[in-house]
Amino acid sequence: MGPMATKHLTPSDYLKRILNARVYDVARESALDTAPNLSARLHNTVLLKREDQQAVFSFKLRGAYNKMAHLTPAQLKKGVICASAGNHAQGVALSAKTLGCTAVIVMPTTTPQLKIDAVKALGGEVVLFGESYSDAYQHAAALEKKKGLTFVHPYDDPDVIAGQGTIAMEMLRQHQGPLDAVFVAIGGGGLISGVANYIKAVRPEIKVIGVQMNDSQAMIMSVKAKKRVTLTDVGLFSDGTAVKLVGEETFRIAQGLVDEFMTVDTDAVCAAIKDVFVDTRSIVEPAGALAVAAIKQYVAQHKTKGQTYAAILCGANMNFDRLRFVAERAEVGEEREALFAVTIPEERGSFRRFCELIGNLPGGPRNVTEFNYRMNDSAQAHVFVGLTTQGKGESARIAKNFSQHGFEALDLTHDELAKEHIRHMVGGHSALSQDERLMRFEFPERPGALMKFLSLMRPGWNISLFHYRNQGADYGRILVGLQVPAKDGKAFDTFLKTLGFPYVEETSNPVYRLFLQK
Repeated sequence: MGPMATKHLTPSDYLKRILNARVYDVARESALDTAPNLSARLHNTVLLKREDQQAVFSFKLRGAYNKMAHLTPAQLKKGVICASAGNHAQGVALSAKTLGCTAVIVMPTTTPQLKIDAVKALGGEVVLFGESYSDAYQHAAALEKKKGLTFVHPYDDPDVIAGQGTIAMEMLRQHQGPLDAVFVAIGGGGLISGVANYIKAVRPEIKVIGVQMNDSQAMIMSVKAKKRVTLTDVGLFSDGTAVKLVGEETFRIAQGLVDEFMTVDTDAVCAAIKDVFVDTRSIVEPAGALAVAAIKQYVAQHKTKGQTYAAILCGANMNFDRLRFVAERAEVGEEREALFAVTIPEERGSFRRFCELIGNLPGGPRNVTEFNYRMNDSAQAHVFVGLTTQGKGESARIAKNFSQHGFEALDLTHDELAKEHIRHMVGGHSALSQDERLMRFEFPERPGALMKFLSLMRPGWNISLFHYRNQGADYGRILVGLQVPAKDGKAFDTFLKTLGFPYVEETSNPVYRLFLQK
């Protein structure tokens, strides 16, 4: 199955293969759109190559179809096989359907149902095997021999590479003006190999920049080592590029033709998914946003202006339930939200004094995005606070400002544990919360709404618990524990009426009893 029995193919050999590639029976020439908001923000023109618009929501069908369209009638009659948990599987299944041949697709048992269903819907025969891609690959190789099928490699094959190269051919035809760099996500390297071969043959002055996740750098490490390196494990957030070992031919090409490589992290990719959404109303998968995250990083690093950059949006096979994680991390990735642990003296008025300090921070008032507090200790209170920020590097300055005003603060903006887990777990049982009434409120989400809510609280009743998270909706939701002595029952009812916010009393909720009451 070694891809290259022949001599090494040059960019001009690949140019011929790309010009003669057969992809348009299944692929469409995808749009090359300008991203107006992102371009304005970066002061550079950003072009998006919309491979998220293909029938299978990714570019992979190009290479798969080109490979299969070049098979002999006898080979097609026997059928094809591939190993893939992702977009390649759908590309092979659709190509097989179009060419009227059978396709066996070996997928790891861990593959999301969404992708299994998509392959079955296209008529592919799914075989689930092993825990990882390499297990599935091994099994596919065995089946290939046993059944006399043709293996369609996801990246390490000149025909597959040439099929992916048609993307660059379209881009240079669609945009004939100046183009400074093209940013390309790298998994196994098929896409960047096709793109680099075409660009270096036709317009060598255009930079080709490869992008990998900081926890899945198989290509970058291989290029550094001057030989292919196998990673022991890869980060799974960007599953489309989570490859432990790059291709032999793709390594040779990338090493020779790619101008530079960059890495991006999870938060930056989440922020880039949001940027693409704002400009296109399309939701790309993490791998599909790698190139956009890299453009933002490149501009920040090199302080460029007035240049033109293209990003290939290579896929949009995103499980819907991952959006919650993406949305939460996008704000932190942009550093539009900063997170802190703040220690407040447990005394009358200190809570309000702290809120006033937030309202008077240098750089203008901030919206509170999150507020988590549970009474715990008679001397000190620990609160978990999220605030909106105006840009990078601000969180450290805000933490310092809190500390200078007597509220010891810890900057958690870059703390994985805090962002992933602790923010959802603050609080717990409290022995001090006698006479506590637990209320859940809804209030119109406007700037300053949280402050207004706090200012209406009677000084006589102590706040013993407080939880608020901005959900980006028109209504905010707050959970408040107030220590209301039994004799104040009537006054409390009057207070709730005056407040005028819809509420539900949760004092007898069993969940509250289990987790928050001593």
